[in-house]
Amino acid sequence: MASGKDSADTKPKIVLHWLEVSRSHRILWLLEEIGIPYELKLYKRTAAGLAPPELKQVHPLGKSPVVTILPHGATEPIVLAESAAIAEYLCDYYGKWLTPPRYVDGKEGQIGGESESWIRFRMLMNYAEGSLMPIMLLALVVQKIRNASVPFFIKPITNGVANKIDSGFVTPSLITHYDFLEQQLKTSPGNGEFFCGKDLTAADMMLSFPLEAGQTRSGMSPENYPLIWAWVERIHQQDAYKRATKKIVDIDRSFTTGF
Repeated sequence: MASGKDSADTKPKIVLHWLEVSRSHRILWLLEEIGIPYELKLYKRTAAGLAPPELKQVHPLGKSPVVTILPHGATEPIVLAESAAIAEYLCDYYGKWLTPPRYVDGKEGQIGGESESWIRFRMLMNYAEGSLMPIMLLALVVQKIRNASVPFFIKPITNGVANKIDSGFVTPSLITHYDFLEQQLKTSPGNGEFFCGKDLTAADMMLSFPLEAGQTRSGMSPENYPLIWAWVERIHQQDAYKRATKKIVDIDRSFTTGF
């Protein structure tokens, strides 16, 4: 249930610009979770796998997700890019329960008085895009190099380059991150099943896309990382996640979580 103070007549007009196979599904899930009205605009990737040029009409970077928010009585919308910024903005007004309480009782406003759940939340909200996603994107680049259409006598060279990057950097980096995240789940506050404790937070939403994509990596198996795989299954069972996915399937007849 949304917790904002807007009445039905004064709610802002929110539009999510959703791109297939992208980070934008996290924001659709968030909007379903907080339960406020919104409009959904879908975009298809080009034959080259890029975002279509129409998105540049919404935001100069031509990326997704982008959310436009037209407050009641305003003539110009707020345009927000970057998943974490969008999530934090919406949670501030409508989904405060998706952010852990910041302070331990009696230590409000004190440095060091923050709860363990909030410290984790603040870190993971930035970690998902700042540390984890760049590795996932490099893994995608390596995959594209392997799959590139090149003359047969060049193929050993491109495969050699891809294998070198993969074995020398991508796979070791992913192992480091997956070891870290498996430990984060193992030590979740209050023996919780989510990254910041017993309750779902926006940080779980931010981590959903990269960890869904990671399921296609052979070394990131459920045998090696049982807690991460169980967590992915757990978020897929969230009612709001199911509603978000069904909404895309109903419109587009397809949906995928991987690259």
